[in-house]
Amino acid sequence: MSACPLTVLLVDDERLARAELRRLLAAHPQVEIVGEAASAAEAMSQIGRLRPDLLLLDVQMPGASGFDLLAALDDAPDVIFCTAFDQYALQAFEVSALDYLQKPVRAARLATALARAGARVRAAPSPAPPKVFIKDGERCWFVAFDDIRLLESEGNYTRVHFAAQRPLMLRSLNQLEERLDPAQFFRANRRQIVNLAQVEHVAPNAADGLDLRLLDGGVVEVSRRRTQQFKAVAGL
Repeated sequence: MSACPLTVLLVDDERLARAELRRLLAAHPQVEIVGEAASAAEAMSQIGRLRPDLLLLDVQMPGASGFDLLAALDDAPDVIFCTAFDQYALQAFEVSALDYLQKPVRAARLATALARAGARVRAAPSPAPPKVFIKDGERCWFVAFDDIRLLESEGNYTRVHFAAQRPLMLRSLNQLEERLDPAQFFRANRRQIVNLAQVEHVAPNAADGLDLRLLDGGVVEVSRRRTQQFKAVAGL
C-alpha cells in the first residue's frame, strides 16, 4: 500500500456488483476500500464516519438514487459512477463526476478513472476545500464553496451563483450559512450571502448601507444594520 492511499467507498445495492468492483480494485495497490454500502441511507452514515476520498457509486438504487445521496451530503467526495444505464451521463452529469463507467465495468476504463481521482487528491491542498453537490432538474454540478460568488434565498430553496450557472438548491439559505466560513462568506442582507473574495468595490448607498460590486459586475446591498459588521469583517 502506498503511503497516501486513495480511500474508496463502494455504494451499490447489488452484492455481486460490489464484489466485482473489489476484484477489479485488487489490481490497484494505491486504493484502499474503506467500506461498502447497499443503499443511499447506509452510505450517508458511512461517508460521515469514514470520510472517503472517492465514491464508486451506482445511480439507481431502492429508496434513493445516487444523485439523491449526493444532494443530501454536506460535503460530497469525488465520484465515479458505475451504472448499467447510459442515459444519465448526458442528461444529468455534464460537468460533475470524475468519470462515468457503464457496467460491466472494464478494467482499463476503471484504471483511467482511478488515475484521475488519484491526481485530484494529490493536487488538492490539505484539507481539500469543501464542495457541494447541486441537482437542479436534470442537471448536476459539484461546486467548491470557494467558486461560489453569491447565494440568494428563494423560499425553501437557494439560488447558487458560480461561473455562468445559477441553479436552485433544495436547501434554505440559513441551512447553507451554517456550513460557510464566516471569514469568507458574509450575510449581506436577509436574502443574500456574498463571497468576500468576489467583492471588487465597496461604496456607501442612499439607504445608509453599502453596495458591494462583485467581480462579475453584480451588485449586492449590505443592509444598514449589517454595515458595521461588514466593515469589521472586511477590515474597513
